[in-house]
Order: sequence, then structure tokens, then C-alpha cells
Amino acid sequence: MSSSATSFPDATPPEPAGPPHEVGLTPIARLVRLPNLLIMLLCLVLVRAGLLLPGNPMAALGSVRFGILALAALCVAAAGYIINDYYDVKIDAINRPKQLVVGRVVNRRRAMLAHVLLSGVGVGISGLLSPLLGLVNLGSALLLWGYSVRFKRVALVGNVSIATLTAALVLLPELQLRTGASSVWVYALAAFLLTVVREIVKDVEDMRGDAQHDCRTLPIVWGVARSKWVAGFFLACLLSLVVGAAWHSFVHSRWVLGAWLLVLVLGPLLWLAHLLLRADRRRHFAELSRWCKGIMLAGVLSMLLVAGIG
Repeated sequence: MSSSATSFPDATPPEPAGPPHEVGLTPIARLVRLPNLLIMLLCLVLVRAGLLLPGNPMAALGSVRFGILALAALCVAAAGYIINDYYDVKIDAINRPKQLVVGRVVNRRRAMLAHVLLSGVGVGISGLLSPLLGLVNLGSALLLWGYSVRFKRVALVGNVSIATLTAALVLLPELQLRTGASSVWVYALAAFLLTVVREIVKDVEDMRGDAQHDCRTLPIVWGVARSKWVAGFFLACLLSLVVGAAWHSFVHSRWVLGAWLLVLVLGPLLWLAHLLLRADRRRHFAELSRWCKGIMLAGVLSMLLVAGIG
């Protein structure tokens, strides 16, 4: 990986942040990251109906208890996005000025109130389902708060925190049903690895604002070149996992699933590795982040094939 990227913040002039990622959304929808919440909901639905209860997916999704679980998870996630923006007003004013909501559209005090209410609802209603689910969502809410206040400013700690929360989301339906399905753990591990890669990429993309506010993220502490190697390590682990899953699919005559993993997951992952090797400008890392999102969506949709369609 190119060592010339070590001086990334100074080697290249500031580039325009570009249009908001959530074009056309209202400020409140941008605040809670509505597209991300919808992807989370899709993930929960496919885990339950595709991985855990594939025999009767419609009945699986008609469960009131599952609806409560999904609502709780989305409330906690939305609260996490709000508290993150609450503490990052000054940083986001530099990194993403066109997407700033807290302090510009939404009063900071109201944003904090919304965070507390959403977190409380999420933890409370999941606790009604079971103490375990309540504890998991409570831990998630506390970890999101800790991430916003401190962890995101510590090298690699913030990256692993968000990746852990992503894996926990995948595991929530299994923690509710206790089916013992091994496939859900494989998906949780894949989500963890890809999220670490994306969070490191985002840290490089956001270096200018982070550096001005004393954040000690991985690229600021170790430099861009070494951060790329760390991201490359997690990416290599993910590549190995996907290769193993594709091979297992072909061995068990799951041809469609195997082809999906090879073409729509492994292929883009290899291209992601290629882009990572060459990345040395802010716009390159923004492109890497978009590729990570696309790969995540392709992985989530592959759950349909695990259910038996493939």
C-alpha cells in the first residue's frame, strides 16, 4: 500500500464535501439516518425469515414480539445517531457542513431529549420481551453514548465499538428465538469485519475535522498508510470468510447462493481491496465507504438464498 498517503491531510488540498448522502430527505430523516434504519430493518427481517425460520417466513414476520424487537432496535439506533451528531456539531461543520442538522435545524436541547426518549423506549420495550434482550439494548445504548463522547476519538476503539454494535443487530433475532442456527453467527462476523473496514475508511475521510478537535483516530495516530494496512487486514479476514462460505455453498449444491457470493460479494470485495491500495485522496476514501455500503447490502440480500431459494 502506498506510503505517500501518510501525509494525507497536507499532501492534498481540501476537496468539496459533495452533496449530502441522503439527498431529498428532510432534516429529521437525515438526523436519524432513515436509509440506514431501513437497511437495519431489512437485515432484521431477513435474519428472522431467511436464516432462522425459513419454512414459513410470512408467519415469522407476523409475530408481534418480533415487531416489538425491531422497533426497539431501531429506536436505540436512531438515538445513537442523534447523540453522535449532538457531540459532533463542530467536527461535522468541517467534514459535512451541508448535512449539519443539530444546532442548525434541531435545537441541541431537543436533540438530547429525543436521544433520551428513544433510548428509553428501545431499552424498555425490549426488556418487556426478555431480560436478555433488554440488557443487550441497554448495552448498545450505553456503547453508542460512550462512542459519541469518547470512544470514537480513540484509535481503533471506536471502529471496533461500531462493528460490535452491527454484529449485535444481526444476532438480535437469534437471541430472541434461540434456534441455534450457525449461519447467523457467520453473518454477524462478516458484518463485524466489513464495518471495521468502513469505519477506518470513514476516519481517513474525516481527518481534517477530527484533527482540529483533538481526536486520536487511527489515521491521525498511525498515519494513513498504516491505517490502510489495518483496514486491509480486516478486509483479508472477510475475504477468507466469504471464500469459505462460497466454497461451502458449492459443495452442498447451493449454486445460486455460491454464485451470488462470488459475483456480488467476493468480486466487489476484491475491487474494494484494489481501491484501498490506490487510495490517497479524500474522495477516494468517500468512494470506498460507498462500496462498503453496497457490499453490505449484497450480503444482507444473500440471506434470501440461504433460506432455500438457492
